[in-house]
Amino acid sequence: MLSLRPATAADIPLIRRLCFAVWPQTYAPMLPAAQIDFMLDWMYSPSALAAQLAEGVQYAIVSEVGEPVGYTAWRCGSEVCLLEKLYVLQSQQGKGRGRALVAHVVAAAAAAGCTAVRLQVNKCNPARSFYERLGFVVAEEKTTLIGPGFVMDDYVMQLTLPPAPATQND
Repeated sequence: MLSLRPATAADIPLIRRLCFAVWPQTYAPMLPAAQIDFMLDWMYSPSALAAQLAEGVQYAIVSEVGEPVGYTAWRCGSEVCLLEKLYVLQSQQGKGRGRALVAHVVAAAAAAGCTAVRLQVNKCNPARSFYERLGFVVAEEKTTLIGPGFVMDDYVMQLTLPPAPATQND
């Protein structure tokens, strides 16, 4: 049975365990090992994860029969929700876990009054087609210098949310 729950600072070790089980294998075909190591330290050190949570980044853990198999992270602004992370163990991909995580973020974005959900995906990442199947479209290309000679070369993808239903007071 699939379940989702919010993550807290107490889940930082779990998020790191999931990250290190997914991240290096996902990005090994696209990025040099030195860049993967740099990015893991930059985004997934215990202090980096604690800072993200303190800054309002929301995390959710997806589990199958009580066993954590993936996670997502997002932050909602006034109009746009940024889906910052979405990772599922390779053995669990293609089973609806990622779709459930995206639906969770979309629901949170709609509840926050956002008009769109945006994310960045590496230009070489086959996950682009997953997001396209869910209705995301490439809105722009973005190359960001992130460290000593390292860049993130991404597509910025967007899912436009339907307008909130009118209420009787409108």
